[in-house]
Amino acid sequence: MTLSRAALIATLCAALLAGCSPASILNATVPRDGVAALRGLAYGDGPRRMLDVYRNTGAAGPVPLVVFLYGGSWRMGERGTYAFLATPLAARGAVVVVPDYRLYPEVAFPGFLDDNAQAVAWAVAHAGELGADPRRVFIVGHSAGAYNAAMLALDPRWLAHAGLDRAGIAGVAGLAGPYDFLPMTDPDIIPVFAPVADGPASQPVSYVDGRNPPLLLLAGDADTTVRPGNTRSLAARVAAAGGPVQSRIYPGLGHVGIVTAFTPLFRRRAPVLDDVWRFITAQRPTG
Repeated sequence: MTLSRAALIATLCAALLAGCSPASILNATVPRDGVAALRGLAYGDGPRRMLDVYRNTGAAGPVPLVVFLYGGSWRMGERGTYAFLATPLAARGAVVVVPDYRLYPEVAFPGFLDDNAQAVAWAVAHAGELGADPRRVFIVGHSAGAYNAAMLALDPRWLAHAGLDRAGIAGVAGLAGPYDFLPMTDPDIIPVFAPVADGPASQPVSYVDGRNPPLLLLAGDADTTVRPGNTRSLAARVAAAGGPVQSRIYPGLGHVGIVTAFTPLFRRRAPVLDDVWRFITAQRPTG
């Protein structure tokens, strides 16, 4: 059953009156018909190496496999928050994996990249039993998660540490990612990257070699948290190196708006879900 806009707004108001968090409110507005969730699966040791899986119970045949990496300045984030994004992708016909990963101060750069790579490796290893195609693996990230996704695509070391070749990734989509942000000025971010100080080793643009998986880079021109210049810079660098890349800047869309646009309540603001899904379905299987 698809909820009407009036019903979605009524659900939102009821959640507000109940004192729910913004994420709980968004999750409450997303229809879950035909989508099943498996929660709390371990891909490594410790409570921050757990993941949730969302599947379309009516999908036939091997479907695309999407690993979504959330943001939070590498300091915060919980996988359960993002049911509002994973569910619509699963409803379209993907298997969606949302992992937690270790955050600062438990780890600094590059610890979170190793965790993300391990989560992708887990997803690939379990693709068959989840009904997904291991040749159609996509990494999607928002904000700090888009940084992580870009690093996995551009610097082959991280996936190699987890036993994967980046050539086996069918595509990577970054939403409002920081890819070219030197000098670092945010006092919350500087300690996260202390092991590489303020140098180019911390920047995705430093690893462009033209051999990356296909990239889709999306941002909003009203984003004041991660300026859309990051997206323009990385897209230009990849294109100049001959790598496959597409980019789009949405007018009037902010940093949070680019992910809330996945929900029925805010989908009219920008076709982010449509653009990501079109990118996924357009890519050929690897291998």
